[in-house]
Amino acid sequence: MSKIELSELDFFSAEVQECPFHVYQQLQEEAPVWQMPGTNVFVVTRYDDIREIIRDPSQFSSSFSALLNTGSSNEEVNSIYGQGYEMVETLLTQDPPRHRVYRNLVNKVFSNKRIEGMRNEVEKMSHELIDSWIDESEVDLLNRFCVPLPIYVISDQLGVPRSELPLIKKWSDASASRLGRLASEEEQIQNAKDIVEFQHYFAGLIDRMRESPEDNIISDLANNTIDEGRLLTKPEALGMIQQILVAGNETSTSAIAGGVVLLIQNPEQQAMLRQHPDLLPGAVEEILRLETPTTGMWRRATADTEIGGVDIPEGAFLMVRFAAGNRDESIFRDGGAMSIARENADSHLAFGQGTHFCLGAQLARMELQVALTGLLNRTTDWALVEGKNSLRHSPNVLLRGLTDLHIAFKKTAH
Repeated sequence: MSKIELSELDFFSAEVQECPFHVYQQLQEEAPVWQMPGTNVFVVTRYDDIREIIRDPSQFSSSFSALLNTGSSNEEVNSIYGQGYEMVETLLTQDPPRHRVYRNLVNKVFSNKRIEGMRNEVEKMSHELIDSWIDESEVDLLNRFCVPLPIYVISDQLGVPRSELPLIKKWSDASASRLGRLASEEEQIQNAKDIVEFQHYFAGLIDRMRESPEDNIISDLANNTIDEGRLLTKPEALGMIQQILVAGNETSTSAIAGGVVLLIQNPEQQAMLRQHPDLLPGAVEEILRLETPTTGMWRRATADTEIGGVDIPEGAFLMVRFAAGNRDESIFRDGGAMSIARENADSHLAFGQGTHFCLGAQLARMELQVALTGLLNRTTDWALVEGKNSLRHSPNVLLRGLTDLHIAFKKTAH
């Protein structure tokens, strides 16, 4: 790929976001802490710099909701949001010590012990989904496996009936699209309608759980107390549900689908994994490293500081690019190549680090392990169906997920 003139680089364009890896490499070589021309935004692409930033919340704050919640220039969008609940800072955009108050409410739900206890149920779901298409010779794997599996899991945990899957997916996509900042005017209007619909649905569920508590996340959020005994406000509870919903399914869907494509594109790695199933945990880390479903995250400088020799003024925004750090050649040899036996694959930044280390990291790992085990054991001869795969990704600044995945396969004998 020819190099881009950095003074003319539109980093957040849909074109760059679709094929970013040569841009990441150029930035790492020429300007690892790069100020976007005419803005107070710095893009950070080297592993060590990213790690330093996300482990120092006092200098680099997660309070960037001003970026997410800036009113749209479209009055119709603002008017629709006015019919819902205000967006307040809870998990994603809070710093310590306040962040810990909200995090403690949901930590136990995502404990390693609880997640391991869910494995059998997730395996059952996985096999039921595969049963529905195993006798066909090709499948829309994205919509018949990669999407429903994580949604079923997170819906069960939230306490939402599985019959609501289409609604949950629609609301989750709208929230992800809003977070990603690349939606068209028309999409912004639809996102606003979907998010307000989501808020009213879950506000009703919160009321119901307060009257009759159950064993699920929404009931916990509805009834547990913070700040010396008060219940969460509706906006607080809704903000947390929205974040858990997106983090709990969009990223897992992207990792499963992206992992299958990587194994198709690297047949020798797929053969090695089929031959040595004990390599699966490492393969999952390598898929997370290469796919990095959350490609980056925002931070805000709380004071004048510097990173990598570059002066960062107070109030500047930093886009820490996990997906670039995960291919940094100084950390991962042949960073763009897939190696399921890579010794340091689990050093990846796909789940962040520090205070905001992904709440659902263990759940995502377990879902990926279960999904790939089921697919590898029950199907073989994977191939991308000609004419049905664009292998393009939804336009999004923070999340990366395929828009389609149709595979041909053969049913295994056993």
